[in-house]
Amino acid sequence: MDTSRFDLSGRTALITGGGGLLGPEHGIGLARFGAAIVLIDINEDGLRNAKERVLSQIPEAFVETAIVDIIDEQALCVLRDRLKCDGFHIDILINNAVLNPKMDTFIGETSGTVENYDMDLWEQELKVGITGTFLCCKIFGSQMALRGKGTIVNIASDLAIQAPDQRVYSLTGKIEDVHHFKPIGYPVVKSAMLGLNRYLATYWAHCGVRVNCLIPGAVLNKQFDSLIKQISDRVPLKRLAEKTEYQEAVVFLASDASSYMTGQEIVMDGGRSIW
Repeated sequence: MDTSRFDLSGRTALITGGGGLLGPEHGIGLARFGAAIVLIDINEDGLRNAKERVLSQIPEAFVETAIVDIIDEQALCVLRDRLKCDGFHIDILINNAVLNPKMDTFIGETSGTVENYDMDLWEQELKVGITGTFLCCKIFGSQMALRGKGTIVNIASDLAIQAPDQRVYSLTGKIEDVHHFKPIGYPVVKSAMLGLNRYLATYWAHCGVRVNCLIPGAVLNKQFDSLIKQISDRVPLKRLAEKTEYQEAVVFLASDASSYMTGQEIVMDGGRSIW
């Protein structure tokens, strides 16, 4: 096996949603194979913790952070120009940012219903998940195309290829007992990302830019035991993913190891979508 095809030395990766749950893990995986890392988010504390996490795992890594709202095109252009002045071109774009509310409450007032959906939330979900993702592709992907090389990795969700099973959000496992529904905006955004993935893959293929998508399943993150059990019962591997388990998949998609792959989707959901 030629492991040199995974080598990312000399390349710079920009990760949106870098201060969230998986952003630092993507950074760790890419840094382990030599990439310089740029984490962006609107959460300053999250970015600080993310940088510390990457460096705790890869002390020799280069990690830059920037507080940037990805729905602000001008701010993204300023970041691009600043990085260029510092000698960095984005070779790898990881579109990871999204609004994804925690679903660990089973009692109290009803929320997330279609009939009473908060339209301000809907607009914000679309802006961050789709408009923000597109703007990052537009600004950084177009620069890749001009240079004749680059990779974009879109982080979708198993809810892009199947409907959320709302029954997991009740103590009884019955739809009639669900009070807090998974908001519709999240699966809509992640489904739309698949269309964006295919479009850009064909649009920039002749320019040497590859665009692929990772479809992860649910990640263990201090959820209530009852929710963990409900989800695990629906997964052939009988568990949720550890947050570290997607690192190598992101490296594969970002590196020359996947050089003949574009417009595709890798599903890593413990088998949940095959049932």
